[in-house]
Amino acid sequence: MLLMLAVLCLVYYGVIRLATGRWNSTFARVWPVAGILLLAFSYLEWRGRLPHVMMLAILAICVLIILTCIPILYTMFVKENDACDYLIILGAHVNGRVPSDSLERRIRKAEQYLKSHPMTKVIVSGGQGKGEDITEAEAMEIYLWEHGIEKERILKETASTTTRENLRFSKALFTPEIVKVGIVTNNFHLHRSCALANRLGYPHVYPISAGCKGSLFLNYMMREVPAMWKFWLDKEKDSDII
Repeated sequence: MLLMLAVLCLVYYGVIRLATGRWNSTFARVWPVAGILLLAFSYLEWRGRLPHVMMLAILAICVLIILTCIPILYTMFVKENDACDYLIILGAHVNGRVPSDSLERRIRKAEQYLKSHPMTKVIVSGGQGKGEDITEAEAMEIYLWEHGIEKERILKETASTTTRENLRFSKALFTPEIVKVGIVTNNFHLHRSCALANRLGYPHVYPISAGCKGSLFLNYMMREVPAMWKFWLDKEKDSDII
């Protein structure tokens, strides 16, 4: 079993390389490290030198990962609310002026919702980071303009650099306590984003699920697991800080 898991980790690292065109994609280096460790454990198991406590620890980690994934997966399939007053599109990387695959999927999903709900407004949220010629919010705004969404329906938040800041800074643009807010992000990122919105003082928040590149889904899910652990351990309550 350990040997099979090791091989799968190493093979999947190759899949990520083919999908992204680079070896150092976000979180990707975890897979070869996990593969090598599992190979070492497999060898020790074969030689009868793997302590039982180590096997129990590996099993416990696997169970914890599975339990963490359950609410993440559940949120992906929650039915969209048809009465959102606002959408917030959470920022993601822009290559120069062109939205990355993850961000474009978020924008396209928001566009579909906005066209079928003409009274809904949208907040595009994201600042400017490394390798970006414009802010993520500006890239989203341009895309929505070009695809028929009226300028007066689009509000911009251009200072944020994290999901927490996306949601905190966007609060200044409307009154989330009295409206229904749809959070638009990639499927694997939805559960934590909505939970964080609740923590930051959004009482009426609903997931709007955009997809992701299928070959990278497992990588994104495994990256989300420690992010969820960090979120659960972080007891900061900053709903009044804005």
